[in-house]
Amino acid sequence: MNYETALTADTPEPLADGEFSEEDATELRRKRMRLGLAALGAILLAALLWHWFGPGDAGDDAAVQLPVVSVVVPGQTAVAGTIEATGTLAARREMPVGSVGEGGRVVAVPVDAGQWVRQGQVLAIIDRSVQSEQIASAAAQVDVARADAQLAQANLDRALKLVERGFISHADVDRLTATRDASLARVRVAQAQLGELRARAARLNITAPASGLLLTREVEPGEVVGSGSGVLFRIARDGELELLAKLGEEDLARMSPGVEAKVVPVGSDKSFIGHVWQVSPTIDPQTRQGTARIALAYAPDLRPGGFASVTISSGTLVTPMLPESAILSDEKGSFVLVVGKNDTVSRQSVKTGLVTAHGIAIAAGLTGRETVVLRAGGFLTPGDRITPRRVGAKP
Repeated sequence: MNYETALTADTPEPLADGEFSEEDATELRRKRMRLGLAALGAILLAALLWHWFGPGDAGDDAAVQLPVVSVVVPGQTAVAGTIEATGTLAARREMPVGSVGEGGRVVAVPVDAGQWVRQGQVLAIIDRSVQSEQIASAAAQVDVARADAQLAQANLDRALKLVERGFISHADVDRLTATRDASLARVRVAQAQLGELRARAARLNITAPASGLLLTREVEPGEVVGSGSGVLFRIARDGELELLAKLGEEDLARMSPGVEAKVVPVGSDKSFIGHVWQVSPTIDPQTRQGTARIALAYAPDLRPGGFASVTISSGTLVTPMLPESAILSDEKGSFVLVVGKNDTVSRQSVKTGLVTAHGIAIAAGLTGRETVVLRAGGFLTPGDRITPRRVGAKP
């Protein structure tokens, strides 16, 4: 039997006896194996293309390929309305104290910041050595005036006895009476001058105008102070404090005096209960914010000038609630993905409100009847189709 073999440029030539060498036979087998593998790959590729694009029910295949996504209908939930804000702690009635007298060198400062002081308590003692000598001199002048007045009175008494006997005329009595009256007047003048000096000396010492908490002390012994020295002490009257909370226009509209507020200072895990006692009647045209002033009782952890957060009660709200996983955000703001017709997702911008243990309140953007993607929203884009799987609903 004769066999014809198609030879190519790459096919090894047989030896003279019609057989191939061992190396040529091995190379021939490798080529045939590569050709077989290529043919098998082509068959598999054709089968996959037939599976994907061949005839069949396209609607059923598309439904099988759609991702299954959990969705929820939030409904409406009643929650206690609160307003979150931050602000600065300050004295409710801060009283600046300075030198009201002639001033002088400070001898001693018997108080320090953080202490409680009572009304009239001496805060700083001013040297009064010169004023003391002036007071002593004025007191001596009073004594001299009193002595002159006593002498004038004695002369008048003797003249009255002699005028009856005719030894002294009535004109002399009138003159002695005028001398006595002038002496009494000089006594009163000397007493007034003495009182003035004593009052001036008393004003040298700096005293507390009211009882309260001493906030700052800006003077030390040895300093020279006077009426132009400015504020030397600051006192929080009765120790009352307040938080100056900055709020937007919408939040201010929901605020009223008397509502309760919970204040938490920065760096502390303690909370303090206060009440709004004043709502700003004006709005800052630059920041579009106003101030709610929250009265607080004294506490060591409340330090004026410090920063604090506050939660203010604002009534009861009925609003949709969603878990945090359903709310997304980007440069345009917060949004959710809503499932619409043909199970297609679309973007819906929302405004978030109160954050509670049960979820986040949606202040605007939803009615509660929408079907919202609960999770996996970050893997979807508006226009995608899904197979929704409802995990919960509220009436």
